[in-house]
Amino acid sequence: MSGPPPKVNKWLVTLSVTFGTLMGAIDTSIVAVGIPHLRGALGGTVEEMTWVTTAFVIATVVVMPLTAFLGRLFGQKRVYMTSLALFVLGSALCGLARSLPAMIIFRALQGLGAGALQPTEQAILRQTFPPKEQGMAMALFGLAVVVGPAVGPTLGGYILDNYDWPWIFYINLPVGILALFMVSRFVHEPDDIRQANHAAAVKQRANLDWQGIALMSVGLACLQYVLEEGSQNDWFDSRMVVVCTVVAILALVAFVIRELTAPAPAVNLTLFRDRVFLSGTLVGAMMFAILMSITFLLPVFMQELLGFTATQAGTALMPRALAMAVSIPIVGRLYNKVSPRLFIAMGIVTVALSAYQMSHYTLATSAHDVVSSIIIQGFGFSMLFVPLTTVALSTIPRYKLADATGLNSLLRQIGGSLGLAAFATLLPHFTTQARAGLSAHIVAGHPLVQARVSGLEGMLSGRGGMDPASAHATALRALAGMVSQQSAVLAFERMFLTAGVAFLCILPLVLFLKKGAAQAGAPSPDLH
Repeated sequence: MSGPPPKVNKWLVTLSVTFGTLMGAIDTSIVAVGIPHLRGALGGTVEEMTWVTTAFVIATVVVMPLTAFLGRLFGQKRVYMTSLALFVLGSALCGLARSLPAMIIFRALQGLGAGALQPTEQAILRQTFPPKEQGMAMALFGLAVVVGPAVGPTLGGYILDNYDWPWIFYINLPVGILALFMVSRFVHEPDDIRQANHAAAVKQRANLDWQGIALMSVGLACLQYVLEEGSQNDWFDSRMVVVCTVVAILALVAFVIRELTAPAPAVNLTLFRDRVFLSGTLVGAMMFAILMSITFLLPVFMQELLGFTATQAGTALMPRALAMAVSIPIVGRLYNKVSPRLFIAMGIVTVALSAYQMSHYTLATSAHDVVSSIIIQGFGFSMLFVPLTTVALSTIPRYKLADATGLNSLLRQIGGSLGLAAFATLLPHFTTQARAGLSAHIVAGHPLVQARVSGLEGMLSGRGGMDPASAHATALRALAGMVSQQSAVLAFERMFLTAGVAFLCILPLVLFLKKGAAQAGAPSPDLH
């Protein structure tokens, strides 16, 4: 005869599962800072080194939607602990890698472990906290998911400045081992979830959806490759990108058809019939697209145009993380007192306002100006993340939460990749357009142009001691450099403004976001 169910301390549960998710979130950005060091140690080209990040992201994306499927077969807690152990093992092997192929393989292993951590934590917290505290549960989840990538570059810069590159991976080991101990000790699967999963697993084992899993894995892997590598390979000028695009489209279309007709689908796509879940997930994907895009643009702007070092650029981004860390719990406490639609609308407008401020950055912009804008942005993202993740899942029954969180996490990840791909493509395009516009006004014989060239020639001849011919040639090159620099500034200004306008375009989706009351029990274990 089984004893009474173990007593659950929701705060210990939260602390236990947040460790792993925070490590996975930090790891998405911390390695990017170390690429130059890894390149020197492993001997790869710049193009080859992108696979260190791409392998991790592809593996993460493939696992996310399968979290619920694995949870039904093996148990939610076992899946989380196995994923965490795989992530820790992958981290150790990455630190020991001394060749590029080995590093890519171990990063993929690390990604396979990281993929299940976010959706499983989200489901565990939703199942652990009572309905009136769901906002706080998602606030705690948000601290790991949103703040982690913002902290990564700063932490990575500090480690690389003071220690050897393997420590950006070894730092995961003590934290991961502690998290494994805490999860094994304090996290317990609720009885109703265990019973529902057990009943569903019987049907699932009798109709294992290998075809759906294969189609999804191939489709998502190819899609993520296109998004990660497309901008670096001139998109459809690359035969590999074309092939992967065609394969991704065919595989994902076949996957959707398969999942909607399979007797026991591996991924429950019917959840998207819920307008609240669909709208909340789409807005969340757009939020991550803008978040990741601005996170990509700002360090490049600060280092290439303002002259910041990598560490200074990472440090300048920290106030956004601190603003989110402070405001996310406040938003979580206010969730039941303020309409989530109002919170989300205010968040969208606030982020758009910060992007508008960034669109006025110039070469004279100071670190203080950068920080003031990103603090506003941090508050805006805080008003978005908690209500979005809470409302999106508010109409989902408890026994389907793992399915929903897997899809929610997947679309967030794909949204972030789409944003990065789009902005990485638009930046050189806008730069070329700005240079063409400025060059049209740099006409020989124009009084202002002549005055600038003459001034430079005088300075080079007087202070530099150059002969007239050399001074003239150098002055022309300096003028061309100024044009290129100003072209880049104008391109960045346009990119920031584009991000703000794109974000405002999702305001109509807020109308579909309404709090719902999901069924508290575990109804029929039918996978649909």
